[in-house]
Amino acid sequence: MYSLIVFLPLIGFLIAGAVALIGASATVPPPEGDAHGHAAHDEAAHADHGHDDHGHDDHHAVEPAAPGSRLAELVTTGLLFVSAILSWVAFVKVGFGAGHEEAEVIKVLPWITSGSLEFDWSFRIDALTAVMLVVVNTVSSLVHLYSMGYMAEDPDRPRFFAYLSLFTFAMLMLVTSDNLVQMFFGWEGVGLASYLLIGFWYKKPSAVAAAIKAFVVNRVGDFGFTLGIIGIFVLYGSVNLGTVFANVASAEGKSLHFLWGNFDAITVVCLLLFMGACGKSAQFLLHTWLPDAMEGPTPVSALIHAATMVTAGVFLVARMSPLFELSHTALTVVTLVGATTAFFAATVGLVQNDIKRVIAYSTCSQLGYMFVALGVGAYGAGVFHLFTHAFFKALLFLGAGSVIMASHHEQDMRHMGGLRNKIPLTFLAMTLGTLAITGVGIPGTEIGFAGFLSKDAIIESAFAGHNAFSGLAAVLLVIAAGFTSFYSWRLVFLTFFGASRAPKDVYDHAHESPLVVLIPLGVLSLGAVLAGMAFYGAFVGEEQAEFWKAAISYGPENHILHAMHEVSSLVKVSPFLAMLTGFVVAYWFYIVDPSRPKALAAALPRLYQFLLNKWYFDELYDAIFVRPALRLGRLFWKTGDGTIIDGFGPNGVAARVLDVTARVVRLQTGYVYHYAFTMVIGVAALITWTMFAGGQ
Repeated sequence: MYSLIVFLPLIGFLIAGAVALIGASATVPPPEGDAHGHAAHDEAAHADHGHDDHGHDDHHAVEPAAPGSRLAELVTTGLLFVSAILSWVAFVKVGFGAGHEEAEVIKVLPWITSGSLEFDWSFRIDALTAVMLVVVNTVSSLVHLYSMGYMAEDPDRPRFFAYLSLFTFAMLMLVTSDNLVQMFFGWEGVGLASYLLIGFWYKKPSAVAAAIKAFVVNRVGDFGFTLGIIGIFVLYGSVNLGTVFANVASAEGKSLHFLWGNFDAITVVCLLLFMGACGKSAQFLLHTWLPDAMEGPTPVSALIHAATMVTAGVFLVARMSPLFELSHTALTVVTLVGATTAFFAATVGLVQNDIKRVIAYSTCSQLGYMFVALGVGAYGAGVFHLFTHAFFKALLFLGAGSVIMASHHEQDMRHMGGLRNKIPLTFLAMTLGTLAITGVGIPGTEIGFAGFLSKDAIIESAFAGHNAFSGLAAVLLVIAAGFTSFYSWRLVFLTFFGASRAPKDVYDHAHESPLVVLIPLGVLSLGAVLAGMAFYGAFVGEEQAEFWKAAISYGPENHILHAMHEVSSLVKVSPFLAMLTGFVVAYWFYIVDPSRPKALAAALPRLYQFLLNKWYFDELYDAIFVRPALRLGRLFWKTGDGTIIDGFGPNGVAARVLDVTARVVRLQTGYVYHYAFTMVIGVAALITWTMFAGGQ
């Protein structure tokens, strides 16, 4: 069963990839347009497609689809649904079935043997793996189905579906790995697939730039992950997770020489692993790639940057919980970075106008929540929020795509409004997603939308935590909850309420999305409503020990999941009050008095610009890294290549080198006695040097 779960998406990728290659090589008469066969229409039509019910764009010519496009769609989507169904079977069997106290290891094939480094390609099956299988395959299958409608007019659909399935396979390799090298293989695989999907519309310069930015920033984190894997091998002599976990305490007290001194070995390794997690999960300082990744098609945003790839870092820390439990310092750093990210991203989300960027910064903020939970030792709460977040964040992204389709490519919320009567089902889905992400529920109970139960569990665990930054983290998370409520309802009010601010013809032609788009929204809506209440007990409640078994390690002194339930009533109600405050302010600003936001921005121009420009991180990194790198490259180009190599002499150094080599070539006469004479002279010179100099 597990081989089918993992390899069915790979089969789909191979089939769709073959269709894409055949289609690319097929001779198709080009439509009227440029010399390369691309229709002469505005390139912005490829920016983020909006379609009518039949997938047609009202204003732009539609290029002919590649042969076999429907086959690629049906095969990849069908295989993903089979994989998703099997994933739910595995989830029930592993998490709620009898037995399975220890992780089940399924050997696929022998892989690498080099000295003492030896490991197989194996699947590690436990409750954590089962949770990730459900998240990855459920969201991916629904995104595949959604894309059949959303990408209906794109001529490169086979390539798109091939990339989606490739990403899913790589993510499955990551979450099922039984050793760190195999995990790194999947880690880099999702990085590659992300690069391909973000830059899918490769003729759009901003999409290409965003893809490169995501790839480069992730390499920074991946460098740390690589060093962490090497450090684990140095400490334990193995990269197999079972071996490392069985001997994890043997490295306690050991020092590791790193950079300028000796440090606690486990702390160094954990921080290096966390560096990799920060890159993949877009945490503070390595977050800049995530908002720009919205240049990819909206289904990509839902799959990669909302529900799956960005949670890989959270999965990594949770998987390595036996190691992190031995480093209080590392957990403290995780808490601080997570809280900072949650607060920072929430502040930026307050003023964004692009509907997808608002949700992107929301993703960044919610990932910060997850890391705070991991940092205070509440691993189950962090993974619980990962689980619920997958449903309501994918719902919000796909709902945003439906809005963009209805608005004819428009993504600026200032040019929307009044759409709730035009697209009522999308409005309902987006409202349910907003209720989930803002945390609507009854405080002190297990009744509420998905985000209410998982996010409140994190805030309660932060208040109950004991590391140096847990108290600060709890306060920042409550503030971020208020900000989340404000910008989430701001999105709803600007998009669906009030008078339309769109051109009349666009608003008049706005209509509901096709059924193939609405079905995924309906399924995800159920998850956004029920996932928290259905699984609260298993993840963080009374049944959590029976559910997680040995998949997550809580140290003997870690009683956080018990302590979080004992916090005061004020703590339990604080996220609800913050949510309510954010909703009231958003309602006042955008329904009661729509002039208030502009007046506030005018009254606080520096703060507004600071937030609008994302705390100026892009400008800062441009000044610190990009410009110096360009100046260095220009120095090598102008001085090294231009002045030195090509500049000296009438024709430069290169010409002089050619002259010398030409003279050397003339020494090659082809006569054996010439070469023999040269060899004799050489031997005589060598003997003479040995006699008079070499013997001293």
